[in-house]
Amino acid sequence: MNLSQLQINNIRNLHRVRLDDLQQVNVFFGVNGAGKTSILEAIHLLGMGRSFRGASVKPLISHGCPSCTVFGSTTTVLKKNLALGVQRSANGEVLIKVGGRAVRTAAQLVEHFPLQTINADSFNLLTGAPQTRRQYLDWGVFHVEHQFFSQWQRFQRCIKQRNNLLRHGKISTAEVAVWTRDLAASGMAVGLYREAYFSKLKPKFLEIMTVLAPELAGLDLRYRQGWDKRQTYDQALEASLHADCDRGYTHVGPQRADIKVTIDSRPAADVLSRGQQKLVVCALKLAQGQLKGPKGSGECAYLIDDLKSELDEQHCKLVCGLLSAMQVQVFVTCIERDDIASVWPKCDRLNVFHVEHGAVSLENQA
Repeated sequence: MNLSQLQINNIRNLHRVRLDDLQQVNVFFGVNGAGKTSILEAIHLLGMGRSFRGASVKPLISHGCPSCTVFGSTTTVLKKNLALGVQRSANGEVLIKVGGRAVRTAAQLVEHFPLQTINADSFNLLTGAPQTRRQYLDWGVFHVEHQFFSQWQRFQRCIKQRNNLLRHGKISTAEVAVWTRDLAASGMAVGLYREAYFSKLKPKFLEIMTVLAPELAGLDLRYRQGWDKRQTYDQALEASLHADCDRGYTHVGPQRADIKVTIDSRPAADVLSRGQQKLVVCALKLAQGQLKGPKGSGECAYLIDDLKSELDEQHCKLVCGLLSAMQVQVFVTCIERDDIASVWPKCDRLNVFHVEHGAVSLENQA
């Protein structure tokens, strides 16, 4: 599925932008502050219902405007078109439309236009909190296992209710047992879905790293489910009940899952240079893209902000070569017009857009 047309209204300095010439590879160049990243942000809003720059919507909306909107038309390999639209208002209201019909949740939008983002915040996969890595993992499971999201929602409801009971102190043992039973069932399902996905993700990641950085042979990826692997989840909950009551919350389970990236058994974030960290981040994102589509074909789009930052020309070429082979749609920003054309495989044609003071114009194809 490719985004073929995009219309942006009142997102930061992009007051009225319409792009009708989107192709497989789309390059946006211009000076800092021109609005390049805001274009990627608008596409992210179209696919995820939110910005990648933070939860607050007010900075996203152009100054003095009550709301922002982004519309897009996607085209599948079967040449079928699907219209998507998202409106975010300063008062917090959200309107999402898929195929002209309003939908209630962002999840109904996400499944139609999967996105991967590689930007400065992506380093949090190595240096950030475990929640960032859980979200990364759950993105992949969501897009390959259709039953996962309902189990994840059920788990969230159960753990919220159980924690509410635990916080009250004087609680009914029978009532806690009911929620613990449901929590154990949904939590075990979430853990199994994640583990099955991770078993496919890890070899993909390591395979990509052998292309991007073969010198990092000691690199490893490990999944921690959030409780003692020698126990089932219901056993772990039973063993921790007294501690949970004392602390007032559930402290074992999928909500504590994590992915550990190590090199020679040491945290990769403590050992690798900034450039090497970016290669690891790219490999993590590319591995998910390869798992999303059959036989490595692209079923998700990539938003890449300033690819050349922290990477030399050789490694940029390697990343671009992998993206080209995956046949994914790419939206990438740079400073100079030929920054991406100089490292992208010559067999592909690039649409190049110049961004200046919030205005976007199509240059000659590269």
